[in-house]
Amino acid sequence: MLTVVVFGLAGCDSKETSSVKASSAKSLLQGQVTMPLEGVRLYVYKPGMDLYGPAYDISPETGNDGKFNLELPDGDYVVVARKRAKGEETGPVLAGDNRSEFMQVSVKGGVVGLQVSAPVKIGDQRNFTGDVVESKTGLAGQILDSDGQPVAAARVHVYDHVQMSERPKFVSEKTGPDGRYLIYLPAGGTYYLAARDKFGGPPKLGDLYGRYDKGTIEPSAVVVKEGQLLKPVDITVTKVW
Repeated sequence: MLTVVVFGLAGCDSKETSSVKASSAKSLLQGQVTMPLEGVRLYVYKPGMDLYGPAYDISPETGNDGKFNLELPDGDYVVVARKRAKGEETGPVLAGDNRSEFMQVSVKGGVVGLQVSAPVKIGDQRNFTGDVVESKTGLAGQILDSDGQPVAAARVHVYDHVQMSERPKFVSEKTGPDGRYLIYLPAGGTYYLAARDKFGGPPKLGDLYGRYDKGTIEPSAVVVKEGQLLKPVDITVTKVW
C-alpha cells in the first residue's frame, strides 16, 4: 500500500470547490487522475474499514480534465481511484476496469493535493450471471439462514478449486426476497460454492457467509454436467462471529 502524506497547499486556488457538497469538513482533497482522465471516482475509507466494501465517501466522476474535489474532515484515510468499464459506482473491479493502488493519505488543513494513476486491471475476472451467455448449463437454488428462511441481497460465489482461496470465477446476481439465485456457467465441471452478502477479502465479523456443505471435511463439490441446470442447490449462511 502506497503512503502519501499531503498537507495544506499555501496559495492554492480553491475556486473549483463550488461543486463540492456542503458539509462541516475542514479540508478539501483535490487533484487529478492522470490515467485515465475521465469517468474516475475517488473512494475514501477510514483506517480499519473494509476496503472492498461501502466507502466512507465517494467523489463525483472526473471530467475530461481528470480533476476531482472532495471535502473531508481532517484525519487519516485510505484512498483508491476506480473506474468500472460499465459505469457502475459500486461492485467488484473486474479485468478491463481501472484501479489505482490503495494510498494512505493524511489530510491536515486547507486544500491538499493528490496525483493519481489508475491503470487497467488485468486478470482475476469475476463473471456475473449477466456476463455469461444464457445457456442450459448452470446452478439454481436458494440462500437460506440457519432457521431455513430465505436471505435477500446475497450472492453465490463459484470456485473451481477446493481451497476456495482464490477469487471466485463466477458470481451470481443478488438474491431477491425469496432468496433464490440462478447462475449460468459457460461449461460443465466440478465447482465449489459459497454464499455471502459482501464482496472482497475474507468474511468479517457480522457478515453472512456459508459454504455448500454435505457433511464432508472439505467443501463439498458440485458436479454440473454440460447442458444441465442443476437444482435445487441450497446454501445456508450464518453470521460470522
